[in-house]
Amino acid sequence: MRKKVLALLAGTALLTACQPTQQKTTITGTLDDIESDTLVALIYPVTREGKTIHDTIALQNGKFTIEVTNDTLPSYVNIFPKSAGNKAVNMSEFIQVLVIPGQPLTVTGTMDNHQITGNEFYAKYNEAQKGWKDLEDKVNQMSQTAMEMEQQGISGDSVRKYYAPARDMVAQMIDKHVEYIRQHPDEDVSVYLTSRTGKYVEEVFPLLTDKVKNGPLAALYRTIDKGLKKQKAREEARKKIVEGAEAPDFTLKDINGKDLALSSLRGKYVVLDFWGSWCGWCIKGIPDMKKYYEKYKGKMEILGIDCRDTEEKWKAAVEKHELPWLHVRNEGNPDVSVLYGIQGYPTKIVIDPEGKITKVVVGEDPAFYEYLDELFK
Repeated sequence: MRKKVLALLAGTALLTACQPTQQKTTITGTLDDIESDTLVALIYPVTREGKTIHDTIALQNGKFTIEVTNDTLPSYVNIFPKSAGNKAVNMSEFIQVLVIPGQPLTVTGTMDNHQITGNEFYAKYNEAQKGWKDLEDKVNQMSQTAMEMEQQGISGDSVRKYYAPARDMVAQMIDKHVEYIRQHPDEDVSVYLTSRTGKYVEEVFPLLTDKVKNGPLAALYRTIDKGLKKQKAREEARKKIVEGAEAPDFTLKDINGKDLALSSLRGKYVVLDFWGSWCGWCIKGIPDMKKYYEKYKGKMEILGIDCRDTEEKWKAAVEKHELPWLHVRNEGNPDVSVLYGIQGYPTKIVIDPEGKITKVVVGEDPAFYEYLDELFK
């Protein structure tokens, strides 16, 4: 299963589902084109939630063994060659392996042309992949070339123009995935492909049969199901987050571990700032946010709601950027990003002293600051 293209196939928002007994699953392999004597493995649940394990693996004559500890929930293992000296690992060049608990696998070939074998899932997947492998190879090659163009300092417009045909190829690949699911709704491969069909996931998910609901990828099936329900709840909530509506109350832990309720801030204007340390536009907007907080802090409060960060990264970002306003972290219980129907980051929602929504601004938009100037003039 190939690498760079996987990042382009939009997946479903996933939630972790179970806590059964853990077991070890072994990946063995031989790679012929690795100059290094060491591999780096990143191991994480298919839900992309939970701990990511970083491991270093010895290579002897191109041979390696990786042990993955997991339960009923499959894991991804991304395999990178370790760069010589102190050079950073090239994160664009990797082999991605889907590990089904208790089903050992073998990887053979090269980084660019390899085969994964060892269980029924991969036997079926390798056969199915023939239907889109040519497209996948072309997209991977174009991805690599686009990255090299960026490294050479070629303009972003030129890179985007070069890469535009690849996006059409990705769309064609997704179409082929959808067609495969329609024709094979009782195969585990179809569960995996469903998680990568982007906007079509709601269309193809109901086609999956009871056989796969209870098969080796049952946990992945459940996470897709929960993700779809969460997305539906988000869309329903978004209809209610409009100017003049009552702002839903919530209570989250603040940066000192104490409960902070939105309703406790009644009596002044409040800006809910949905952000994350990983969000480039959120970080880019911090200087203006700090400027306007200082300008109007007697008339308004900002409540930063950190999303999709670990507690450590959240606190480090608040400290690094010296953010002087109130902070809470959205840990998912309740999931305030769903409660407010958040679709993009940053999102800023202005609430008046009576708890009514007066403005919603998605993205780092000058319109937000113009609104504050008009509001407090």
